[in-house]
Amino acid sequence: MQEDLIYKLALKEADGVGGVLFRHLVSFFGSARAVLEAPSGQLQKVQGIGKGNISKIKKASEGLNEAERLLNDSLKKGYKIITFQDAEYPLRFKGLYDAPPVLFVHGESNLNENRTIGIVGTRKATEYGKEVTDQIVSGLKPYGVSVISGLAYGIDIAAHKSALKNEMSTIAVMAGGLDSVYPAAHKKYARDIAQKGALVTENKNSTLPVGPQFIARNRIIAALSDVTVIVESAARGGGLVTAEYANNYHRDVYAIPGNINQPFSEGPNNLIKRNKARIFTSINALVKDMGWDLDGQKSEAVYRAELDLTQFTDDESKILSLLRDKGECLIDDLSFESNIPLNKLASLLLNLEFQEAVKALPGKKFKLR
Repeated sequence: MQEDLIYKLALKEADGVGGVLFRHLVSFFGSARAVLEAPSGQLQKVQGIGKGNISKIKKASEGLNEAERLLNDSLKKGYKIITFQDAEYPLRFKGLYDAPPVLFVHGESNLNENRTIGIVGTRKATEYGKEVTDQIVSGLKPYGVSVISGLAYGIDIAAHKSALKNEMSTIAVMAGGLDSVYPAAHKKYARDIAQKGALVTENKNSTLPVGPQFIARNRIIAALSDVTVIVESAARGGGLVTAEYANNYHRDVYAIPGNINQPFSEGPNNLIKRNKARIFTSINALVKDMGWDLDGQKSEAVYRAELDLTQFTDDESKILSLLRDKGECLIDDLSFESNIPLNKLASLLLNLEFQEAVKALPGKKFKLR
């Protein structure tokens, strides 16, 4: 087990091997060790790999000692290393092409909480923004929701602090490694989060946070969240990047409407204007839209990942697969993409509703329950 992890850590550090190629290589050869030990001729058979990638992969085996030191350092500090093949890997990441293949985690929370909300916004939060953030987090406490954000100044840390105050699970996604809490002023909060939630990153322990990693961090926040709320943001703020990822992942996005004369209202107001986010009006409306009642049932994202299609007929499986990939879908679009006539499709959808596998929405739309 540890040997396999060492080879995965070495492969992860190979230049040019991103998450997609990493998973493809390991799946193709059966293990990271087999990838690193494969002759160049076998590597050439992998779709999408070039000569430059091959030389870098061959060179990655030189990093095995460094990978072993990283593993030992992580074990010593109580950090967990979770790969895409582990049971603890986030179910919400399944089916996402750019999901990180390896995660470094420090804390108690698992990454498969039943219900999750990402709350992000400007580092220069107003008192109104902080107050609204606290109201949202506090209002969600009875529903067993885990709060996810990026540990930054402003809205992010307000969300984490409110979750800690309310004794709720909270997950902080970091741009750097677990040893490099940024900003340094939030180290005390990071310690509390690790005790009552989790710190998460895709970067090895000593990595210092730099510009592109903050963008990459935002995609993980969106991927871990059933719904993302943008509280305050400038017209080009990082919160809007998170919203874009969430939309691409077919997740719900909400924005807090703001004063048109305030610069940090521009981002959320534009999201609402462009139909990239629903307008947030109240906790009651949010939980109703999300289907979150007080019974603590699993979220749609987790249900999608766990759905066992072998329990259904071929046509039913085809419908469920489309809904799993697309989220909400019009019945006409389902008919076109599944090649199932509308009259037959309506009967199949009704049967799936009886089985509590799908849910009908206004406007002849359907989604997984």
